[in-house]
Amino acid sequence: MKTKAVRLYGKRDLRLEEFELPEIGDDEILARVVSDSICMSSYKAAEQGAAHKRVPDDIADNPVILGHEFCGELISVGSKWAHKYKSGDKFVIQPALNYKGRLDAPGYSYKYIGGNATYIIIPNEVMLTDCLLPFNGSAMFEGSLTEPVSCVVGALHASYHTVRGSYEHKMGIKEGGKMAVLAGAGPMGLAAINYVVNCSRRPSLLVVTDIDEDRLKRASEIMTADSAAKNGVTLVYLNTSGRDAANELLSLSDGGFDDVFVFAPVAPVIETGDAILAQDGCLNFFAGPTDKSFSAKLNFYNVHYSSTHIVGTSGGNVDDMLESLDMISKGLLNPSILVTHVGGLDAVIDTTLNLPKIPGGKKLIYTGVSMPLTAISDFGKLGGKDPFFAELRKLTDKTNGLWNAEAERYLLANAKPI
Repeated sequence: MKTKAVRLYGKRDLRLEEFELPEIGDDEILARVVSDSICMSSYKAAEQGAAHKRVPDDIADNPVILGHEFCGELISVGSKWAHKYKSGDKFVIQPALNYKGRLDAPGYSYKYIGGNATYIIIPNEVMLTDCLLPFNGSAMFEGSLTEPVSCVVGALHASYHTVRGSYEHKMGIKEGGKMAVLAGAGPMGLAAINYVVNCSRRPSLLVVTDIDEDRLKRASEIMTADSAAKNGVTLVYLNTSGRDAANELLSLSDGGFDDVFVFAPVAPVIETGDAILAQDGCLNFFAGPTDKSFSAKLNFYNVHYSSTHIVGTSGGNVDDMLESLDMISKGLLNPSILVTHVGGLDAVIDTTLNLPKIPGGKKLIYTGVSMPLTAISDFGKLGGKDPFFAELRKLTDKTNGLWNAEAERYLLANAKPI
């Protein structure tokens, strides 16, 4: 079986290649990838190459397939796993395998499995760790976005609180408390808002900040204050550009926030988050920096006397993925709010290497097609000359400019094969 894949050979050395996959073993599974969404973590892996914690040292000779937010279909199942999986099953993968304590993960560490490929071989350890999960959704892109959504779910579960006089940590955000999401109008911030408003453990106040007015406006249109209010959450969007963010946030919260999530690796944003913590407040540093020496100031007076604390999360676990899949299947989460661009496998290299410079949210890749990375907002302009984009514009207009299952089906049926 031949596959086409984007492989990492070294720092900023990505190559789209066609090569032969070996025959699968009895404990392996051959699969077809349909969609993958590009993550900032893939950009970091491409920037750092073998220096990345999850990337092997020998990628110059044994390149790895990039991409870890993917969804597809099983083609052939080895005999060891035939009792549990079958050809035709749709699947997603939780990439954080934690196999024997190692950091190896699909999309970072393996020669034959990663999201930016047409066909892959799923190795035994993915099944051994119960990280090959069934997907029953109507659109494959929803499966791809389950992984980034699960990262947000995991972050909210990782936050914790204490009771004075007790050493027990109460896991999760404070129910009925006050919560702030700083630099939160990007794709992962939107996922956090979507989850917080619809999960079973909600704050009474949720304040979302950003310095980009256009992003805030779009966020407020997608996740409206009225829809949040129906679930008992007061949702406020705040542009902090050129303003005293800490004092404004403290004023809004009437004294501080129980839970603060920081979605940008920017020292002043972290320090603002620290400054607005209430008694026993928890700051979750969600955004992973590329600079290993990155640091910010922390008020240790408040750590001692106000019991403020900090956690950091990087990814979710299998339970977080299952919760995300369940909420998506029930219509409680809408992963399409994350997607702003769509492209084919031949768009992966430029998109990955330039990801921080490309505005908008998630960049969704359909691995079996050839298509430049295209903003959904540009479908109308391109449709003046190309009926393919004209039809995509019609289909996304039905859902207020959001990507959807009908648009996916049309693209897969009519886009140029890779």
